[in-house]
Amino acid sequence: MSMRLALNDSGPALAPISPRRELGAYEALWLEKGATFKTLADRFALDAEALPSDFVPAQLAEQCAAEVMAKLKKAGVHQFGVRIHHAGDYPAKLRDARHPVELLYYRGAWEITETRCVAVVGSREASPDGIRRAERLARELVDRDFTVVSGLAKGVDSAAHRGAIARGGRTISVVGTPLGSCYPKENADLQEVIARDHLLISQVPVLRYAKQAPQHNRLFFPERNVTMSALTEGTIIVEAGDTSGTLTQARAALHQGRKLFILDNCFQRTDITWPARFEAEGAVRVKTPDDIWSALG
Repeated sequence: MSMRLALNDSGPALAPISPRRELGAYEALWLEKGATFKTLADRFALDAEALPSDFVPAQLAEQCAAEVMAKLKKAGVHQFGVRIHHAGDYPAKLRDARHPVELLYYRGAWEITETRCVAVVGSREASPDGIRRAERLARELVDRDFTVVSGLAKGVDSAAHRGAIARGGRTISVVGTPLGSCYPKENADLQEVIARDHLLISQVPVLRYAKQAPQHNRLFFPERNVTMSALTEGTIIVEAGDTSGTLTQARAALHQGRKLFILDNCFQRTDITWPARFEAEGAVRVKTPDDIWSALG
């Protein structure tokens, strides 16, 4: 098991940062009663320089870290990295999220985050047209040297990842489970390919996820959409219903000052109202692919 971590690029760190201790402390904070991305972000907002280990006794951090290592190893994850706020290679753009995360787990090539990235997202129960559109968009993004980012869900997400891989491009998956889990199960092989050849990112605490009921773990999915938006220049929505988690990402993109693109077919549906609402807030209605390319410059 290796953990890669560069120290702050702006000069030597005042004290060496232990990735193991920070991940253990992060996990311990998540085990506190009532912990959410918001409560953690609020706590760190009060001390701009704080690390997770500033709030957790060293012994407890070590105990949690050992538990995480054991769980991930048991799940077949033998190599992974972490990115910690205040330590090198943590993307500054993630601080644009409403409740920024202090620590991310990853497998694969972290440097892909430094390329130009665009998210392609949409319904899990995608129509055959939606699948084709997602695959075509992924191919066109790859041809223009963009990295395709999505969430590894059924439907549009999977089609976007597969389209990018088939075209020989780069893809990043931001998942709503810990690194050692996969949802949906049928995407386990695709998740492994992305972790091996591309980049898989999770902000989900391993121990909290293991300890709480599945219905509570569902709340991690919309939160990963916020991170996905923050990592990218823009989000393209292929299709989505009025209650889709994709709309969490749409709201996040506008809040973060990212571009939001909505394909024209969404506006033509009579059973949903969200496309017009987001267009009024600044989203781009995509009638031809050039609407995307000109907005992205």
